[in-house]
Amino acid sequence: MKAIIPVAGAGTKLRPHSYTQPKALIPLAGKTVLSIIIDQMLEAGIDEFVFIVGYLGDKIRDYVKAKYPDLKAHYVQQIDRQGIGHAIQITREVVNDDEVMVVLGDTICDYNVKAVVESDCSMLGVRKVDDPREFGVAEIDENGFIDHVVEKPHIPKSNMALVGIYKIKESQQLFQCLESNYMKGLRTHGEYSLTDALDCMLKQGVKFKPFKVETWFDCGRKDTLLESNATLLKKFDAHNTIQHQFENTVIIPPVSIGEGCDIKNSIIGPDVTIGENTRINYSIVRNSIIGSFSNLFDIVLEASIIGSDTGLKGETRTLSIGDNTNIDLG
Repeated sequence: MKAIIPVAGAGTKLRPHSYTQPKALIPLAGKTVLSIIIDQMLEAGIDEFVFIVGYLGDKIRDYVKAKYPDLKAHYVQQIDRQGIGHAIQITREVVNDDEVMVVLGDTICDYNVKAVVESDCSMLGVRKVDDPREFGVAEIDENGFIDHVVEKPHIPKSNMALVGIYKIKESQQLFQCLESNYMKGLRTHGEYSLTDALDCMLKQGVKFKPFKVETWFDCGRKDTLLESNATLLKKFDAHNTIQHQFENTVIIPPVSIGEGCDIKNSIIGPDVTIGENTRINYSIVRNSIIGSFSNLFDIVLEASIIGSDTGLKGETRTLSIGDNTNIDLG
């Protein structure tokens, strides 16, 4: 079995951060979105990965090679982004007819990964949502199987949203449906949809079971990214910062602080992730994500995301600032 992880999206909802850093590499609870997904797959026994890269793809390659030097990894370039369906389609030569786990590169969920991987049936991850119109939606029959899926329906017949995790045994039929939809120009909301290909498979008689995820961490928007960071800090029990001896500084867990940080005269936490080699002085930071190699002085930050190589000075703010930025708020 191979894991396919699409990380070619431009991450427009997380700009300015995604201008210089793929959203899959944004720090989250001491890890990155991508490392959490890879670790889940490795723990379930999957050891071969196909990364669909595009915008800032070199950073994905460099990160994976540095973090997972022994990983069997393939990289497929999606030059023209035409949707998730198109992205999966271009992996065909790498996948061949192997079973696949497809996990969208901004999707983190709590679920029994090993049980899904070892299932004798294709499976789709689902979760009940209040408004399913912004998601792919699964309709489930009385026997507990999925009998129809539709992408972002105007009038949903179900409130079970597809979370972006797909275990597919019949990969040959998947690629046949993807290619057929592409040749027909069958687009949904302007893109070639993976959901449409899955529905094509259902019409051909392929059986899909739903599996419910316990928690679905949304990493696509600033507010939900901060919520996910706070929840994951608690989940990973991120109290390792107690061992750090920072001068005249109070640490309020849960907090994750990277290696090489220099923090003085500050209050950090709760719910804060700080990248490596960041300097903070005379500041208060809570419910925020701070990138690596940044410099914060005399500032109060709450509900903020600060990119790497960033300098900030002065006053209280709620900010969303990309990499390589220097701002004096004094």
